[in-house]
Amino acid sequence: MEPYIWGGFVTLVLLLMLLDLGVFNRTAHAPTAREALFSTIIWVSLALLFNVFIYFAYEYKWLGLGLSAHEPMGGREAALKYLTGYLLEEALSVDNLFVMALVFVQFRVPKMYQHRILFWGILGVLVFRGILIGAGLALVHYFTWLFYFFGALLLWSAYKMWRQGDAEEDISDHGIVRFIRRFYPVSKRYDGGNFFTWENGRRAVTPMFVALLVVETTDIMFAFDSVPAVFSITTDPFLVFSSNIFAILGLRSMYFVLSNILDRFTYLKYSMIGILSFIGVKMLLLPQHIHIPELASLLTIAVMLLAGVVASMVMEKRNKHLNGNAQPISQPDAEKQTDNVEKKPARQVSHIL
Repeated sequence: MEPYIWGGFVTLVLLLMLLDLGVFNRTAHAPTAREALFSTIIWVSLALLFNVFIYFAYEYKWLGLGLSAHEPMGGREAALKYLTGYLLEEALSVDNLFVMALVFVQFRVPKMYQHRILFWGILGVLVFRGILIGAGLALVHYFTWLFYFFGALLLWSAYKMWRQGDAEEDISDHGIVRFIRRFYPVSKRYDGGNFFTWENGRRAVTPMFVALLVVETTDIMFAFDSVPAVFSITTDPFLVFSSNIFAILGLRSMYFVLSNILDRFTYLKYSMIGILSFIGVKMLLLPQHIHIPELASLLTIAVMLLAGVVASMVMEKRNKHLNGNAQPISQPDAEKQTDNVEKKPARQVSHIL
């Protein structure tokens, strides 16, 4: 495959990101729900528009696309694989949204600076995902048994997610926090949207920088689930990389749409368990030349996601009905509970730093 296609795609992504940060988000602010929804629609539309390019590029073999010795394909097949990989990455990234929300709460990151952290975090994702995808594809092409390993890894991830239940990850135990303190002073205060500041005459990192590294390392951990999962759809490197990156680009704006309602989708975790299990089984079948069609995979993932959303909405409606019949909390008790909720993140941050 010609290097021009890779250079062109990376250049396109960087231009889109510079336009996003330098024009639409040049001034630090907390995105409104309407603004975040509009941005999400734009990113999803760009991803779907790029799929049109995928169709014609693979159909007419532009720059050598679709001529891979390992997986030759036409435009229709390539477009379907790209769309399935894109939806799969978006589905598996939902859990990442919960972790982002937890990181921002525990580090008390002002909402107006959260977009800045997500922007710089995506640059690290570009590099790491490229390395992981390149290494993984090189290995699976020569060591078919790795499909068994990746399938078992996904099934183990589904099992761990099921065992964890609704328990939240304790970010205060994150190894990256302790690692930073060994080599560099960590400030307990924010300095605007800066990642570094001066404190007591010496340079120190702000909680913004720590939160950025935590978001970055958690994405790396999630990549070990999502990247092998896409390998079950296709081993074409350009389709895997482009579908991954476009899904992650849209994830940033999607976070601001869903950040205030994430706790309502309580059953999405079970959707992800089902998706991971399905993809894991699919990967275990690949070395046996038992291939589940891409359309069937796409529909299965979509149905599992929809089932999680619908079940969450039904349960929320039921809980509201039950809570409506409960006795109201007295005013002093309500104020005491509010104080506890507001003070808890502050204690957690002081423990972390």
